[in-house]
Amino acid sequence: MTPAVIVLAKAPAAGRSKTRLCPPLAPAEAAELAAAALHDTLEAAGKVTDARVLLVLEGPAGPWLPSGFRGEIVRQRAGGLGDRLAGAFVTARGPALAVGMDTPQLTAELLDRGLQTLASPGVDAVLGPSADGGYWAIGLRRADARAFAGVPMSTRRTGSVQLARLRKLGLRVTELGRLQDVDTIEDAQEVAASSPGTRFAALLRSLPVAGPAAAEAGAG
Repeated sequence: MTPAVIVLAKAPAAGRSKTRLCPPLAPAEAAELAAAALHDTLEAAGKVTDARVLLVLEGPAGPWLPSGFRGEIVRQRAGGLGDRLAGAFVTARGPALAVGMDTPQLTAELLDRGLQTLASPGVDAVLGPSADGGYWAIGLRRADARAFAGVPMSTRRTGSVQLARLRKLGLRVTELGRLQDVDTIEDAQEVAASSPGTRFAALLRSLPVAGPAAAEAGAG
């Protein structure tokens, strides 16, 4: 089966999206930034060669969908993040690489490389660590609900515990490169500076609290 890029996301909404950016951002601004990040992520996923795009969404689709989006949109499973990830892999029905909406600097090349690594001989799973101790990507050749059992989500131990869990199941894991998640305004500035051509970076530059990092990204 054609492999899938899973984008696990919540529909951006003021007061529910990127709340750690408030302050200095207002809730509506944080939601707009989340929408831009999701747009950039879906756009990158749509450019991956020989892969399906599966948007596993909590909430309704909105104008943040890229123009001409041709992926499949499905509802997230109920439960915690581990349950929702497990459900997404079941829905994918084959090899898949799952990412969230916190890394708008993602490119089609990075996603393609992740899928290629997953398809390599001797690899059952891939894991992309993030700078905050979590992970920005996880890939499985076959869905396995046990992969997420007992893994604490959204902590500084999430990545290391997830890696140990995969290995405990006997899966051969290859790690991908480390990326920076967007959690704080400093994270947002760093990501915008590293990827100035994204919609995320352009929106951050337009906000009064963008700061020198985002401004320098626009001038670079």
